[in-house]
Amino acid sequence: MRIRPYRKSDAKDLVSLIRALATYEKLPPPSGAAAKRLIADIGKRIRVLMADADGKSVGYAIYLFTYSSFLARPTLYLEDVFVLPEHRRGGIGGRFFEALHREARREKCGRMEWVVLDWNTPAHKFYRKLGAKPLDNWVTYRMVLDA
Repeated sequence: MRIRPYRKSDAKDLVSLIRALATYEKLPPPSGAAAKRLIADIGKRIRVLMADADGKSVGYAIYLFTYSSFLARPTLYLEDVFVLPEHRRGGIGGRFFEALHREARREKCGRMEWVVLDWNTPAHKFYRKLGAKPLDNWVTYRMVLDA
């Protein structure tokens, strides 16, 4: 098993994994046009890590950088981290976070942030085990803009 940077040849596998995440989260998957935009944005707006096991892609992490005006440092924002259910509990999630932590340090980030669905108890337990803490007094808002 290894964590590695995304390669252009990973496009089909990445989209398949994103669709698997949508199924897991009970959300509609990205349209074909959205998948094409996502692939085009890799390296420009977003960065991607892939997890390989037994010669196939079994997970991914998409991240980008925001900025903290109070810390005056970038923040590594983790948009998605997903491992196929049959490959969980094998250390892949921990390896993703080790790689993301190294990337955050390399970029001189002051913190890492991500959001978790409230019903995803296994994820909450995993993140707490890593030492992450949920934020109190903050509510995520979203405004969807027309494409």
